[in-house]
Amino acid sequence: MAGLVIEETPIRDGSQVERFARTCFGVSGDQVGIELEFLVYDRTAVARHVPLTEVEPILPELPGGSRVTFEPGGQLELSGPAGPPAEAIAALAADVGLVRGVLREAGLALAGVGLDPVRPPRRQLRLPRYEAMAEFLGRPYGALMMCSTASIQVNLDLGDRPAARWERAHALGPVLSAAFANSPLREGRPTGWMSGRQAVWERLDRTRTAPVPSTGDPVEDWARYLLDARLMLVREDGGGCRPVRDGSTFRDWLGARGRPPTMEDLLYHATTVFPPVRPRGWLEIRYLDAQHAADWPVCAAVTHALVTDDRAADAALAACEAHRDAWVRAARCGLADPPLRRAAEACFRAAIEALPRLGVPAHLVGEVSAFADRHVTTGRSPACDLMDLVNRPGRHLPAWLIEEGRA
Repeated sequence: MAGLVIEETPIRDGSQVERFARTCFGVSGDQVGIELEFLVYDRTAVARHVPLTEVEPILPELPGGSRVTFEPGGQLELSGPAGPPAEAIAALAADVGLVRGVLREAGLALAGVGLDPVRPPRRQLRLPRYEAMAEFLGRPYGALMMCSTASIQVNLDLGDRPAARWERAHALGPVLSAAFANSPLREGRPTGWMSGRQAVWERLDRTRTAPVPSTGDPVEDWARYLLDARLMLVREDGGGCRPVRDGSTFRDWLGARGRPPTMEDLLYHATTVFPPVRPRGWLEIRYLDAQHAADWPVCAAVTHALVTDDRAADAALAACEAHRDAWVRAARCGLADPPLRRAAEACFRAAIEALPRLGVPAHLVGEVSAFADRHVTTGRSPACDLMDLVNRPGRHLPAWLIEEGRA
């Protein structure tokens, strides 16, 4: 997926912001890119925060081409190369398998869960951006988001009809987030949410975390969102970052005295807003909890099918129309909400029918069907398996985390 080229030009009015917004919808195609975040645990002491200095040096070069990065709390992120869905998933799966094996030999484990169910947040990275972000977002939810959450991000090209894919990605969001809700615990106790990760996002600055409002013109909507989002930080000479705490927006900066913002400032501002779907020349779908290592391919395949395949999208949108604004209900209830469960069933049926058309191999279609049988038909989001670990005698949450197994 191509990057954006931004000139260092002063911004004088909103029309320049709209021109930038247009470039965020400018890449066609049908590639998929997947970014996976995992929590890292010590197999002998799951309550211990594993230092990055123990993890980074032992990671090998990855044959699938995935890029390794770390989130502020030490979450390990693998970003696979973009490509056709089957190839992208296979390459990333190989790299995930290799990393899991290397960490296992070192006494560590990767866990695919959306919110750390055991440990309180503790930040490890002290870059200027993260210092300013932590001050702006505050505690407890800023710290939780930065240090304790993990997600799957599915990146999709915009195809020949960018507005259609943009609309689909938003409309499907509550139902898909319910289907893959996987973060019901915090510090060993239920939070009351099937997606505690989404609950954290709900409690942050809504000018930068709410869905982009839709008027039918994605470019205009995205430009307005960027203008009206509060400034989080301003970069300073020498590489520092100054948090902005007066509530001013990017629009306010345009009318302020002193140095005007530049296109580089706008590009950086766009990296500090976190709506559920964000355009960056492609679509970043950001509302999905991290999944067990066996299930993230299902998440990626279903999302890709429902956004990019026209027939699947039509069926899914018809099922999801009544729930397009049900973000909170989906995060709180998951598939225990009967209308959301019925909508998810329709979505999975449409995806299973579409995946062979998209070149997805039979074994992955079978995995999607098995996930549907296990979670969707029964109304049990993956979070329910984690809830069983604290609600039923004989179950053991630490064992689940260190064995990367199922409940």
